[in-house]
Amino acid sequence: MTNPITLLQRRADFADPHDCTDAADDLTILSAVFDTLVRRQHQSLVPHLAESWDVSPDARTWRFGLRPDVKFHDGTNCDANAVAQSLQRMAREDKGYTLGAPAVWRQYLGEAKIAADGLNLQITLSAPMADLLDVLVQGFIAAPASLARMDAGDMAGAAGTGPYRLADLSRGMVRLERAADHFSGQPANQKLIFRSIPDADTRVQILRDGLAQVATNLPYQADLGPTATRVETLTPVAIIYLMNAAQGPRVDSRIRRALDLALDRTALVQGVMAGGAFPLQGFISPVHFGAGKDPAPQQNLSLARSLLADAGYADGLTLGVSCPTRLPDESVLLTSHLADQLAPIGVTLDVTYHEDREAYAHMVRRKEIRDLAVFDSSPLSTFRVLIEKLDARVRGSWWEGYHNPEVEALIDQARRCTDTATRAVIYVRTYKLLQQDPPWLTLYNPIRVTGLAGSHPGFALPDEAVLDAARLPAFAGVPNG
Repeated sequence: MTNPITLLQRRADFADPHDCTDAADDLTILSAVFDTLVRRQHQSLVPHLAESWDVSPDARTWRFGLRPDVKFHDGTNCDANAVAQSLQRMAREDKGYTLGAPAVWRQYLGEAKIAADGLNLQITLSAPMADLLDVLVQGFIAAPASLARMDAGDMAGAAGTGPYRLADLSRGMVRLERAADHFSGQPANQKLIFRSIPDADTRVQILRDGLAQVATNLPYQADLGPTATRVETLTPVAIIYLMNAAQGPRVDSRIRRALDLALDRTALVQGVMAGGAFPLQGFISPVHFGAGKDPAPQQNLSLARSLLADAGYADGLTLGVSCPTRLPDESVLLTSHLADQLAPIGVTLDVTYHEDREAYAHMVRRKEIRDLAVFDSSPLSTFRVLIEKLDARVRGSWWEGYHNPEVEALIDQARRCTDTATRAVIYVRTYKLLQQDPPWLTLYNPIRVTGLAGSHPGFALPDEAVLDAARLPAFAGVPNG
């Protein structure tokens, strides 16, 4: 009899594959069941369901050649027509929802013309988008016959082409079984059970007790015991304070710079995260495409006070802060430490706390934040961060009034630039500009801790910090069939 491998997560539900999410728990399950046209490999996108592609010089027409002889778990063929149906569903107005931001994918694919012919797929965009692959890397391809069932809320009918097929699901539990003959190779483990254990300390204890083989998102200071492997991964998620640049003092770039210059990021990492994070030097993480290498400006309280005085606040300034009580879970403690760091430059904080995290996200999307708002920036896509959060012409869900014409000119250059190396240089220039004129207070990238039963030297999570279930090692004492 084959025993399943048990994976403990904070959440273990089967999400709609065409809703936009950066939640690692959801993506671990979805990427085991569904494939995408391309996969991320460090800062590159590499073939997966698509064996090849090319793009027109104007970055509007993309042509993909699909891998032959791929079948969905329901036995039907995965051809260009099937892929087109998933991308069209992904682009629907009622899809792409994520924590208050509806139709995330529609802004990129909503006006696209998608043509299918056998194994050839063509996507013609209404505007240049040299970073289209950054969208398609989350374009999960599902069997056409399962789309209507998922629309009806029946996730048990979901079928992809991934290395695992869905065997069973219930609230807080998902069971997967290894699919036959996956083109990327056979996973080491035949059966997986994902269990929802919301409390992180409980996940640690179950792993220590030998009742699970994998536990994710563990406390940085957790003791996993002598028989477990501890895997630490820098997450691309940026912990930030959004700054309301549409009204009030933060419209003045001198105020934003002054707040930035008051920061001691290393002290925040120690005081708030007990060392379980890396100071964030810019608007994207070090693993993002086009991230610059220049450090953020060093703390300079004298210059910060001078900038505040020049802006008319020599006698001090009180800023209102919108603060959720979770996601990030350290928000309240972080805001307390931020208040301590801003006090020497004469800035005091008036904090409003929010218990309902989803309602808080809607408030942010509606641009109803106070002067500052604790938030995170999660897409591992430099292009998406710029479009959805910083381009004043787009006014995306998480844009809060920031406007920099030089940055927007660089965004336009990058949209048209199909040469990857040149586009990376454009983003490095953008990175530098945003260090000099910060749209947010960028603080740190957390470290994600994953525990594996037994000794597994060399095992690592990818840059996304999302566990790849198909790449898990075999576990001693667990027959895998």
